[in-house]
Order: sequence, then structure tokens, then C-alpha cells
Amino acid sequence: MKIQLALDRMEIADAIKLTQLVEESIDWVEVGTSLIKEFGIHSVKELKQVFPHKTIVADIKTIDNARYEFEMCFQAGADVATVMGVSPLVTIDACMEVAKKYNKKVMIDLLNTSEEQKRELLRYQDAIFCVHVSKDEQETLGAQNRGSQESSGFFQKAGVELAAAGGITLDSIEGLQKSLCSSVVIIGSAITKANNPSEAAAKFKEIGLQLEGV
Repeated sequence: MKIQLALDRMEIADAIKLTQLVEESIDWVEVGTSLIKEFGIHSVKELKQVFPHKTIVADIKTIDNARYEFEMCFQAGADVATVMGVSPLVTIDACMEVAKKYNKKVMIDLLNTSEEQKRELLRYQDAIFCVHVSKDEQETLGAQNRGSQESSGFFQKAGVELAAAGGITLDSIEGLQKSLCSSVVIIGSAITKANNPSEAAAKFKEIGLQLEGV
């Protein structure tokens, strides 16, 4: 189980400092959508320069103009870039083509996708599928609203790589992993807003190792 640190709603310098505090306990570093929107692709470049040994995820949430946006992300040093699963399939096709060109990965965000769309997306066997409870859903319905995750069981049966995101805490991660068996767990505020981010990240890492039977 890889732990992906989600960095959102902060300055680039603060994102770097926070990542330095927890880097021993995390595997992937996500340059969050808000960072990219506020500071541009420069945010991806800076994080990759400081953490060249980490997998950098550009959470750009592409939904159109895919070829341009994915080229931009991978040229900036991203190892993974995200596209919305509700995008036209031609858009996701373009993402997959660019990723193959750069030998990088595509993460498909399943937020608000229908069951029919999920079935269509299974054609992208090389992608990472992210089961995602949105920030707005968390704030309105609570972080434990996992209906969209429960509806994605056929992704497990298909044997594709899964990621989970959205309000994951130390209290919820074990149950989530037992039901979803994701290979990537995306943690945001449970680390970034913790009183001691380093300690929180270490606890997530410890739980991850326990769940793997190490």
C-alpha cells in the first residue's frame, strides 16, 4: 500500500516544508488541484526538483484539452497525472497516449461517474482508478460517505490498480482498505492539518505495513 500525500490550499514553500517533515513515511507526493490552479505548472516543477526520488502526482483533473495538459504535466516532471472519468473517452484516449509516450501513468478519477461509465473505463487496464469522495461531499455529507466506493467492487474483480481518496483518517483507513484493497491511499488533511504531521504520517505508514502483513 502506497501512501500519497495530498498537498492543497497552501503556498508552494509550505508544501515543500511539510513534505520534508513526512517524506520518510510517504511514497507519492500529490501536487493538488488547488496548488496547480493557484501557482500553475511551476508547482509541479518545484516539487519534483526538491523530491526527485518521489513519485509526483499532478492532480490536474483534466476533462478536456488532454494532450496539451498531459504533455505540460509530464514535461514539468510529473510521474502521474489525473483525468476525470466523466470525460469523453476520446479525452482519456489522448491521456493514455501521452502517458505511454513519456512512460508515465494516468490516474482516472471516478468522481460522479455512472455505473455505465465505470464499465466503459475498464478498457484502460494500464490506468490507476481513483475512488473519490469529493471535498464538497465530505463537508456536506460527512467523510464517511463511501457510497461511490462501495459501487466500485467490479474494479477489484477486474484486477486493475486502485487508489482511494476523500477524508481518509487513521480511524477509517483500516476498514476502507479491507473493503476496497486499494494499492494507493491518498491522505490530505489527516496529515497536513495534524498537530504533528510527521507523527501522523508515521502512524499511517505503520497501519499500512500492518495491513500488508509485514
